[in-house]
Amino acid sequence: MNAYFRFGPHIEEAQASQRPIVALETVVVAFGLPRPANLQVAYEMEEAIRMEGAIPATIGLLDGKVVIGLTSAELERFAGGERVVKVSRRDLPIALARRWTGATTVAATVWAAARAGIPVVATGGIGGVHRGAPFDVSNDLPTLAMEPVLVVCSGAKAILDLRATREWLETYGIPVLGWGTETLPAFYSASSGLPVDARVDSAEEAAAIARTHWALGGKGILVVVPPPASLTVPMEQLEEIIQEALREAERQGVQGWAVTPFLLTRVAERTAGESVQVNRALLIENARVAARIARALKQAV
Repeated sequence: MNAYFRFGPHIEEAQASQRPIVALETVVVAFGLPRPANLQVAYEMEEAIRMEGAIPATIGLLDGKVVIGLTSAELERFAGGERVVKVSRRDLPIALARRWTGATTVAATVWAAARAGIPVVATGGIGGVHRGAPFDVSNDLPTLAMEPVLVVCSGAKAILDLRATREWLETYGIPVLGWGTETLPAFYSASSGLPVDARVDSAEEAAAIARTHWALGGKGILVVVPPPASLTVPMEQLEEIIQEALREAERQGVQGWAVTPFLLTRVAERTAGESVQVNRALLIENARVAARIARALKQAV
């Protein structure tokens, strides 16, 4: 591994002993959840992975290094008052050269995990194709098309164009497996109404398909997990809120990278925080599922 990477001692030990590892992003800690829930959820995700017999490797940029496996003290730097920048794959050389404290997006986390030999990443929702802007595509998608990593998530964020995102995944050969479901979840909602490529009901099924995909030269693969049924926001209610928020964003001149956080904030406000609770629950469940799949991949070696 090159000089820009640093591994936590627990990750070095896990790799030496061939234990299953699950990579986690840090954008959700720095920007995705309000304080103090952000740090608490980060710890709960790591604990959920340990409880399933795998090792969590939370990834972030510190002092000019990509750190694979942040310590608790390092993780607190992303959740507290320190200035943190959001780092996608494009931003990596700038952030590393300038020694920024950088929270990794799904794209940057997948890129780093692939280079660290970690084949499984857990997150909440991936980016995708933006509504009304078909050429505005999150770097999460092309990174998945280039890196042999399995990402466990609850679909793409519902504020995106889910149909266009689904078509993009198909075009670039990224299989979408539904964890106990035949339809693509819509992050806050259990179903978008769009089909997955195959339903899987166990970690062993998911691992078998992933191994075959990689053996055939494939790259990224998605396992999509519906949010807990007791917490989901009905798709009709969610779509009404999103449409209203999009009109408000246009009136206020919100553009580019600022659109996504603006919409997510409005969704949280207009669901009385219900969307935040869904986000929290699905993050922990996705970490748990990812650990099971990581363990199944190791057992089959």
